[in-house]
Formats: sequence, C-alpha cells, structure tokens
Amino acid sequence: MAISECSLDMMRSLRIKSVEELFRDIPKEVRTDGLRIPDGLSELELRRHLESMMAVNKPASSQPTFLGAGVYHHFIPAAVKAIVSRSEFITSYTPYQPEISQGMLQSLFEYQSFMAELTAMDVVNSSMYDASTALGEAVLMSYRLNSGQTFLLSRAISPEKKAVAETYARGANIKLVEVAYDKTTGMVDLQDLKSKLADGVSGFYFESPNFFGSIESQAQEIRTLLGDRTMVVGVNPLALALIRPPGDYSADIVIGDAQVFGTPLNLGGPMIGIFACRSEHVRKMPGRIIGMTVDLEGRRSYCMTLQTREQHIRRSKATSNICTNEALLAVAAAAHLALIGRTGLRQIAAKNLENAHSLAAKLSAIPGFRAPHFKGTHFNEFVMSSHMDFRRLHEGLLKKGVHGGLVLDDMFPELGHASLIATTEMHTPGDHDRLVKALEAVR
Repeated sequence: MAISECSLDMMRSLRIKSVEELFRDIPKEVRTDGLRIPDGLSELELRRHLESMMAVNKPASSQPTFLGAGVYHHFIPAAVKAIVSRSEFITSYTPYQPEISQGMLQSLFEYQSFMAELTAMDVVNSSMYDASTALGEAVLMSYRLNSGQTFLLSRAISPEKKAVAETYARGANIKLVEVAYDKTTGMVDLQDLKSKLADGVSGFYFESPNFFGSIESQAQEIRTLLGDRTMVVGVNPLALALIRPPGDYSADIVIGDAQVFGTPLNLGGPMIGIFACRSEHVRKMPGRIIGMTVDLEGRRSYCMTLQTREQHIRRSKATSNICTNEALLAVAAAAHLALIGRTGLRQIAAKNLENAHSLAAKLSAIPGFRAPHFKGTHFNEFVMSSHMDFRRLHEGLLKKGVHGGLVLDDMFPELGHASLIATTEMHTPGDHDRLVKALEAVR
C-alpha cells in the first residue's frame, strides 16, 4: 500500500520507520488482520442476541442491593418518567432563546427553588455534573473568595470524590490537606481541624451525612473554628427533610447530588450536582442561574442570568469552563419533588432512616459483625465491620442473590475489614432478612 507524503512526514516527526510501529504497544495476540465484522442479523436475531446479553445483568429490581456510597436506589413515580420523556424537555439543550424556552426555564427555576429551600441557602445554580465536580468547583471558588493556596478536606468522604477535587486543585496549584475523623463517631476530629487551620488555608469541606453515613453534630463548632474561611458542606438532599440544613449554621457553599430525586441508577450515572452559596458570594459562583423577571407586557417570565461560563463571557472573567449541565435531570428532580410534596418527602426520608437503624440492629445481632461501626446518628447507610474478609463475604452474597455493600478495606484500611451498607424505602423487611440469612450462611 502506498504511503502518502503526509504520512511519511508524520513518521519522520515521530521517528518511526513503519506504520506498524504505531501499534507496537498492542500485544500481538490481540491484533487482527483487518476488521472482522460478522454478517448482519435480522431484527429477530438481533433482539434475541441482545436479550441474551442483558440476561447476564442483575438489576436492583431483580435482587436486593445494599450498595450506596453516593448513588441510591429510590422509587421514581411513573409521572416523572412521563414528564422527562416529553419532547419539550428531552431534546432541549441550553435555552439560549428564552422567548421559546419558557417551559424549560421555569422547570429549572423550580429546581433551583426546591434546592434552595432544602439547603436553606440563598442561591442555587442549574446545575453541575455531579457532587464530585461540584466539590472541585467549590475548591476553586474558595480560592477566589479567600486566596489561600491550601484547602482542607475531611477524610470521611468518598476517595473518588477526593480524586476529582485533586484534579481541579492541581491546575490552580492548590494544596489539599486531609482532616482526620474521630475514630469513635466517624465525625470531624475537631482537634485535628484546629491544628491544620494555618495561614493560607482558604476553607474546609465536610459532609453531613458523610461517606460513612454519620450525621455531623459539630457543624456550629466547625463554623466557629473556621472564622472567615470558607465552609463547604456536602449533603444528601433527601436527608435535609429531617436534619438541620447547612444554611442554618452559616455555610458558605453547599454541594451534593440530586440523583436521589427522580434519577435511576443507570449503571452509576448520569448524576446531577447541586451547587448553592450565600448571596454575597454569587459573583464568584460557577455555572449559570435561571432568574425570574417580567416581559415587556409585564407578564412573569424566566431567563438565564449570571452566566459565568467562558462561552458566555470573557475567559479572564469566567469562573468555570463547564459548558453544559444536567438540565434534564434537574427537570426530573423538580417534577419528583413537586409530586411527592413536603409531607411525602419527610415520609420517604423517615422511612430511609427507620430502615437503616432496623437493618443495623439485625446485622449487629449476627455473631462476628458490628453495625454500625461508629457511634452516633446515621441516615440511610452505615459502616459494618467484622474480623472476616468482606470480599469473600460479598462474593458469597452474590451467589445467594443478594448484592452487599461497598467493601472499604482498600479505601479505609484503618477500619480493618469493613463494608458500607445502604438501605432505602425500596427495601422491605423481607429484603433485610434475606441479607441477614445470606450473611449467616456465608460467614
């Protein structure tokens, strides 16, 4: 095969003698001689093939799953799915032309209003990709507010979330420092926090409930210790139906994930990141905000305002380079909350709390298991510890038709053998008993 002059120039630049050298990192045993594309299938044959492939999957609807750690299996009313399936929403992108996008803009405005009420914060954007990217943006915003080159993170957060924050911080030369958690309660170690509040620290991030499910009872003390530094709080918005919202203890920034409102598991995504702040910080906030105004005839209308993304304003003035968001999931969250209402939300949150405490008591009654591992109040998930290897136990549970929790041995080795167990309103007492019996059988 003749090689073009352009290809020869490329090869000379790369200092290679043949095109084959471009593929030398691919093991020979997996290389093929050209594309081996099979003959086409009929519609019936294709359907059978896909169904056989999908039969291998074990969705949460077919077996009880106790995996949480940021993504949860909640009930979604059929009306939510019907609403987000409408062409007005599902085909919409950024509503640049407000005169023809009032339905989408109103839905996003209502999403912001719901989140602002739950968090007790002044302003909520619409929206971030997920809680992890929201944390990364919060780290950068804290630097914009206080100029410190060090940001503190609680150790009791998801390691994956921390990894995303590190990626954001690296480009801005911001140093991330961990603050320990109390070994008894799982909450922030106030003494360790105090010792690390040196000059140059812009802020501190902690969660309530945190990665271990523990609800932070020291938020006011943390606020006092931080002084003028930025307090960033991570939340599960469903828990805010029952516990004190961050705005009540003067949080500067609140982040979280609204996946719990109307978004299915979807193999782990997509998610929808919540980002809220106090009104005095709004000019430093990333993303965009939907505002309510009036048109030329005095009628209520909606528009995009405070668009701080670089595609809308000068790059030097932009606070974020995120050029899209999870608008459809924001519509789902607004529809979900509008359908269940304030009372329904509290009932669902209470059921999650009740289920978690009931399941913990049942698991703790099994010899060799401790649940919850930490003292104090937890929401809908908790750490279970044991002297037994949870990897082996988890494999045994799967064979029994039960999906256990998240194994924490590598993430938090100081806990020994431990697993993070989550339960929601989707679990029945029978599901809990099934987990208990399976554990008793495989331990």
